[in-house]
Amino acid sequence: MRPPVPLSRTRMIVAISDFQDGWPPADTPEPDVDLLRQHWHDGALGPAPGPAGRPAGPVAVEGGYLERLPLACVASGLVDAAEIWHHWRPDTPAPFGRDSDVLARRAFRLGDATPPFRSNSMLGFVEAFGAPHILCAWGLGVDAALLDACANSFKIYNSIDAPALRVPPEVSGRFDLVLTAAAWQSAVVRERHPDMPCAVLPIGPDFADPDTFRPLGREKPYDVVYVAAAQPYKRHDILFDALARAPRRLRALCVFGYGHMADDLRREAAERNLDVSFVGPPGVGFAEVNRLMNLARVGVVCGVDDGGPAILTEYMLAGLPVLANAQLSCGLQYIRPDTGRAAAAEDFAAALVALIDAAPAMDPRAAVLAEWAWPHSVARLRALMAEFPKARSLGFDPDRPLRP
Repeated sequence: MRPPVPLSRTRMIVAISDFQDGWPPADTPEPDVDLLRQHWHDGALGPAPGPAGRPAGPVAVEGGYLERLPLACVASGLVDAAEIWHHWRPDTPAPFGRDSDVLARRAFRLGDATPPFRSNSMLGFVEAFGAPHILCAWGLGVDAALLDACANSFKIYNSIDAPALRVPPEVSGRFDLVLTAAAWQSAVVRERHPDMPCAVLPIGPDFADPDTFRPLGREKPYDVVYVAAAQPYKRHDILFDALARAPRRLRALCVFGYGHMADDLRREAAERNLDVSFVGPPGVGFAEVNRLMNLARVGVVCGVDDGGPAILTEYMLAGLPVLANAQLSCGLQYIRPDTGRAAAAEDFAAALVALIDAAPAMDPRAAVLAEWAWPHSVARLRALMAEFPKARSLGFDPDRPLRP
């Protein structure tokens, strides 16, 4: 086993996605770590980490589930820079790009596509420039060799899907903290690792940005909007059945970011004579998503096996109460009398009409601003980290004020 790597000179957070990009798979074996470390030192594979400059103003916590937590850590002053990493298949050099002065994206040659993912290039980068102060791994994770190299980092596993852990025990046991989306997920983690610290802090809904999602004060031609991928687990059939059974005709808007079922859902809505408009795929930007949500009175979340979908609090910040499937695996903690309703699939039609009628008197945005917007969540994360001697030794001092 290679020794742990000292920390990077830059106070940095790295979020490692389980996304793989590029095709076809590389045909040549991955070079060894020592050679790749030298290539990183020489600048042959990309620039060294660190901010490109001082941001001109406050750091905006915008983007999706990959960007929000890293940017919240920068915006609050926990770290100075953030990077998002994913894996790259071809033999061509992996890409690098900057979203801003403080957020960069970097891809690394994928050595083994079997989860948890292995990359000598990623390990060589860490050995060349130092380990990040905070390392986060999403979903399918990274291998034990990288986690051992980052033994000095504070390591967080983000359980972003309905399964609580998608990595083997020898990998999950190397993390310092596991963030889950529901109490049952934390219980599953502790069944495997009884002493593992866990917290219900979903990185999507708990790090939503009130400036990105907000009411626009416009006309609402639609009764209901569903922003969800055109995939089976999003259960558009529950919405369509509710529209068909509702005591009055309802207008719905479906917004797809991606998914293979878009044409089938369009066809089904037409065949059933439902009043449904569709947008995408491809997906649209966050400002357009906010505009589209503002065209409706309520939002819905119809799925069951869904890992605390970020859209829950995004709807609410846009001023929409939410009707959620009562069987939703993760995220029902956001559904309260002041934010929406939960209903079984067979009761969705009646519950949807009742929530549409109640919506004008509800203020779900206020609830999110009071409890779940990103400033609350990053403060809670810092408090959780401050319970660890390692985190305190890294300078995550609970007594130091966070930037608002």
